[in-house]
Amino acid sequence: MNKMKIFDAHLHIIDPRFPLIPNQGYLPPSFTASDYLESVENFEVAGGAIVSGSFQGFDQSYLLDVLAMLGERFAGVTQLPSDTSDQEILKLHEKGVRAVRFNVKRGGSETIEQLDHFARRVHDIAGWHAELYIDSKDLGQLKEIIQRLPAVSIDHLGLSKQGLPDLLRLVEKGIRVKATGFGRIDFDPASAIQAIHEINPDALLFGTDLPSTRAKTPFQESDATLIQEALGNKEAEKVLYRNALKWYGID
Repeated sequence: MNKMKIFDAHLHIIDPRFPLIPNQGYLPPSFTASDYLESVENFEVAGGAIVSGSFQGFDQSYLLDVLAMLGERFAGVTQLPSDTSDQEILKLHEKGVRAVRFNVKRGGSETIEQLDHFARRVHDIAGWHAELYIDSKDLGQLKEIIQRLPAVSIDHLGLSKQGLPDLLRLVEKGIRVKATGFGRIDFDPASAIQAIHEINPDALLFGTDLPSTRAKTPFQESDATLIQEALGNKEAEKVLYRNALKWYGID
């Protein structure tokens, strides 16, 4: 039986060899690169995006280590202070970092006040996009800023049903959305995936969200199957790996 092919657009590596910062009193358990590879052994993994969490702050050491370990088909999504030098951004780019993350929901990243300036700056310097961990019901005035940025994705289907209309309007403007973290949301993922795909078939990026820290329900292999059932095999291929390969610039 053939394994399902995926590009894992959202995963976390938690390696206790590197600095970890308690976030709201929470310190995650270890989840190393070896743990990750074991967790996805039933998939054909075409690559992935390693995303820095709130508990990793601005530390780059763990990310550079795991990028070197997993290889060039994996990209890094890091958190950086807005005064990071051009030279440091380009150095990180050479090591495989492809995006900067703003963790609005849990902190640990640069503040959202820097979004407009810093997202444009990293895009101009290195072609990076910005990734937002934000509840879509809290988008508020940010909608106007986000839709004008050169390249942005929003995590976990926007998290809330209440904010889904705002999220769909951003999809109409070219924003990408991660089909991840189904155990974090308060609505049916299949219907949201169908609605987003109908607006823009290139918008959705599948990810496991492993190890699903603090999620009510952790990632299950059936989450990938759900996408196939919602869209059909041909269109699901775009969501499961083709869209993300292009978004992260993986050849």
